[in-house]
Amino acid sequence: MQFKQSYPRPLKGCLYALFLIPVFTISTLAQTTYLNQGDKGNILLERMEILGQNDSILNFSKTKPWSRGQIVTGALAFKQNHPNVGLSGTDEYNLQSLYLNNIEYLSAAQRDLIKSKKSIGGFYRTPANLYEVHVKDFDLIINPIIQFQYMKESDNDESLFLNSRGVSIRGRIANKIGFAASIIDNQERDPLYVQGWEDKYQSVPGAGYYKNFKGTGFDYFDARGYFTFNVTKYIDVAFGYDRNFIGNGYRSLFLSDFSNNTLFLKLNTRIWKINYQNLFMELHQTEPRGPDRLLRKKYAVFHHLDVNVTKKLNIGLFEGVMFGRSNRFEFGYLNPVIFYRSIEQQNGSFDNSVAGIDFKLNALKQVQFYGQFLLDEFNLKEIKNNDGWWANKWGLQLGAKYINAFGIKNLDLQLEKNLVRPYTYSHRDSVANYAHYNQPLAHPLGANFGETIGILRYQPAPKWTILAKAMYWKQGLDTGNRSFGGNIFLPNVPPYRQGDYGYEIVSGIESKTSFTSFLLSYELKENMFIEGSLIHRKSDVPSNSSMSTSTTIIAIGFRWNMHRRIFEF
Repeated sequence: MQFKQSYPRPLKGCLYALFLIPVFTISTLAQTTYLNQGDKGNILLERMEILGQNDSILNFSKTKPWSRGQIVTGALAFKQNHPNVGLSGTDEYNLQSLYLNNIEYLSAAQRDLIKSKKSIGGFYRTPANLYEVHVKDFDLIINPIIQFQYMKESDNDESLFLNSRGVSIRGRIANKIGFAASIIDNQERDPLYVQGWEDKYQSVPGAGYYKNFKGTGFDYFDARGYFTFNVTKYIDVAFGYDRNFIGNGYRSLFLSDFSNNTLFLKLNTRIWKINYQNLFMELHQTEPRGPDRLLRKKYAVFHHLDVNVTKKLNIGLFEGVMFGRSNRFEFGYLNPVIFYRSIEQQNGSFDNSVAGIDFKLNALKQVQFYGQFLLDEFNLKEIKNNDGWWANKWGLQLGAKYINAFGIKNLDLQLEKNLVRPYTYSHRDSVANYAHYNQPLAHPLGANFGETIGILRYQPAPKWTILAKAMYWKQGLDTGNRSFGGNIFLPNVPPYRQGDYGYEIVSGIESKTSFTSFLLSYELKENMFIEGSLIHRKSDVPSNSSMSTSTTIIAIGFRWNMHRRIFEF
């Protein structure tokens, strides 16, 4: 393992053992924080997982965000466990970047090897962090968060923009307590199709409370924070306010990071070939926007069991329940091991329970196949009758990733198919639907759709990234006051639902949408990017041309220590 020349002190091959052995001890016993949403390290970790095929650490990748301690351990162990698997020069560059951005999990001697040539008044002692402290029993890292973006949309006289500024901190206390927090102040004016979504659902995608800004813009804070600690050697606990994701796909049918942050308690148990996660969340009910007031709460509890069945095959089991109580919390759902459906039945089958299975298979040293199946509700007799009973509610995802495609290093392809039947995620009321802060918790399209996604990612040189996406979906829209099951916020009972039979995917008014995007990104310095992008979105409603739209958006931007703000729906 060797640092590239862009770093001040090259790490010679003879120091590899020094760099590897201490980190194994530190990262497996110390407390951890998590990678930020959209962290660039996710791509490298996905590639290493596929290249390694049977890595006992990296293969537990369905529950995100990744643990910083685990990914440093996994990355450092990669070459030792897979001596015949070579990383490209760009992968090596990204690997060194991974170490720089998780530097608190390196020993003092290792950190000294990658110090900046010159610090600026105590700042930037290492290339990735504005300010950092590493003393006995205490680590602290502080970084700025900035994103500016200017956009121009066809057939829109107003200029579009994103203006985000904030700060993030993270650290550890005595290797027993981990903590992380960030706050970002945002002002934005979004494309017209996003403004239409915001008007319809009275929310800003990915945001919570907001104010109007300059007419058609929005002003809001994005505040996150949590702390972590170990219960035992194998059980980590996290409590705070942030986002979680379950799945290996670009989308998730179980839980995605599309909606606003949530208050959560997370228990993660990793031992032998098993990773078991319990996730308890406090959410906000679907409510119309109005004056300042106390918003009504609801709750979600999820279990996800991950098992390495073979060295290359990973199977996961998922279950969850959405519920709300006017006078109390349903304490039976705190049980970390029992099947939630049995508790829900004991309560009178009043809540919204779901179950699912997922898989991931690494093959041919370049390919990963993955998928999810979500079961909301079904009746075997009605399935056999094949007459479109409304309550046969399920979702299916199948996908594949192909890295170093066609022998071209760092050219990665991904293909994904998602199908979700009408009324999936909905419930008899607006309390137990699969949503938070007027936003879907899983797929941003809601339900009653079929979607195909193609992604090309190419890193021709360490600092350059090309990202192209093509998405196409069909979705059934509602007619007048009648719901056909695509809008998960509407109750799935009369008068919204009319009739029990004849519901298939894309029932209702059929809409066809194509979404293509192209991004060119250059990394000026660690986590500082200048980017240009082009987006074209076309929505066609054959039976009602007035509902059809077409738009093209050109954008340039600057991003520092922050994920991209994107609207892919």
